[in-house]
Amino acid sequence: MKNIRSKSLLTLIIILFIIGFTTSAKNIISYPGGNFSDSTLDSASSVGSTLVKNPARVIYPLALREHREESKDYVKQFASKQRDYIIYMFGRGKNYFPKAAKILSEYDVPEEFQVLPALESNFHADAVSHAGAVGYWQFMSELGRDYGLHISSKNDDRKNFTKSTIAAAKFFRDQLHFFNDDILLSVAAFNCGTGGVKVAMKKSGIDNPDFWDIKKYLPTETRIFVMKFIALNVISANYHKFINHKLNFSEPPLIQLAVKDSLGSDNTVVAQNPL
Repeated sequence: MKNIRSKSLLTLIIILFIIGFTTSAKNIISYPGGNFSDSTLDSASSVGSTLVKNPARVIYPLALREHREESKDYVKQFASKQRDYIIYMFGRGKNYFPKAAKILSEYDVPEEFQVLPALESNFHADAVSHAGAVGYWQFMSELGRDYGLHISSKNDDRKNFTKSTIAAAKFFRDQLHFFNDDILLSVAAFNCGTGGVKVAMKKSGIDNPDFWDIKKYLPTETRIFVMKFIALNVISANYHKFINHKLNFSEPPLIQLAVKDSLGSDNTVVAQNPL
């Protein structure tokens, strides 16, 4: 009986340690709903062992996990080559992300969209693109006015973070409705326009295609824009690992906590991939 109690206690301690480790690696972008692709504990367990989620695994936000295999190579490359930029950008954005997440949630828009001002303007109010888009979200004047922004030579709401984020939330709410809640198609539409995405969808010849179905028919700039959107969300969800150079896509999703039954034998933790 003593051995069983000791074994159970040790297993509990190890599980709590792993939960604590995972909790400490919080992302720096606000994800109030905790919308990640997996939880800490796995439902599978047996006498003498418990399967738990590997805290070293790369977590994907739930909305982006479906095609993780298609995106992981890009995420790895982006995390490596753009490391200094990513650290700078997340540092600059720490005061903006919570504001964006709050506004987006008020319009029932997924918080994943909050990374877009980082891609569009690096959070610079006065940013101007070669095409004439202005501000944090890089709205063209016509689209900005369509979503309630006041734009004149004396005042430009595109340079106001709160007002332009409200306009962006309304835009994405409309795009999500149009594209049947497809986040990546909505992001593509923000870059090349709803019409541009519709043309690519038609060229694919597929009924109800997703981003991956039409990717090759989209402008190069749009393809890169969407892939960066995915990369920033994944890096944010794993920022502790990224900062410590431990963003490893080869980590197994589960580890098995195995406690041997015989008296005096060592308790072991075995990492394995049961899939």
